[in-house]
Amino acid sequence: MSVVLYEVADRVATVTLNRPEARNALSGEVRRELPRAMRQADESDEVDVVILTGADPVFCAGLDLKELGAGDHDVAAGAASGEVGPPRGPIPEMAKPVIGAINGAAITGGFELALHCSFLVASERARFADTHSRVGIQPGWGLTALLTEAVGVRRARELSATGNFLDAPIALAWGLVNHVVPHDDLMAFCRQLAADIVSNDQAGVRRILATYAEQQRLDRGGALDLELAASRDWLRGGGGSAEAVEERRGRIMERGRAQVQR
Repeated sequence: MSVVLYEVADRVATVTLNRPEARNALSGEVRRELPRAMRQADESDEVDVVILTGADPVFCAGLDLKELGAGDHDVAAGAASGEVGPPRGPIPEMAKPVIGAINGAAITGGFELALHCSFLVASERARFADTHSRVGIQPGWGLTALLTEAVGVRRARELSATGNFLDAPIALAWGLVNHVVPHDDLMAFCRQLAADIVSNDQAGVRRILATYAEQQRLDRGGALDLELAASRDWLRGGGGSAEAVEERRGRIMERGRAQVQR
């Protein structure tokens, strides 16, 4: 079964992370297949809007720590060579709107993935956490720039320094997500938003979104470059070695479970 599902209906592509048994963690295979699916949607004449979600019970638990801890992926080499996902993020820059349907926990790399969407709709079960500091890995997919844009620098600092979880109601209050809806209504709600977008002039929608992106690049570009450089330096220094990740993995999972259950 594919680790990334791709469906198109009514000019809306739904891209689903499909490793529920591994909490949709971003394995090497997922990090290859997800950008391909997103590019397919962006280039297709049959698609106007993309919905990105995960197979229940979570959106995405981030990089596959078990895989990394086993040394199956050399994170430092990948980051240095630009082979870990597309430049500056886990998905390519999109011309079409991407609605993030956050059905459960979005953690670290999964949080970064969510932040690369045009906007977010959260299930009542959604949780967000930046656990880079727990793992001892520096963000390299834009978290420090994108999270600051979403919630402000002081709240972003708190989330990154503590690694604590943010629940859906607070995420809404802080402006991280646009809507919080009952879990069973999440996809229907997102499809209705997508239909509203499809009903508009698509050239106009894409030009407006491009204008937003161009405005953000005036400040964001330097911030993204700075984060990527810091991440590469950290990895080259051994901060993200397989041994270090594996040593921390059990404690990370235990603490995360305890906080989700609060």
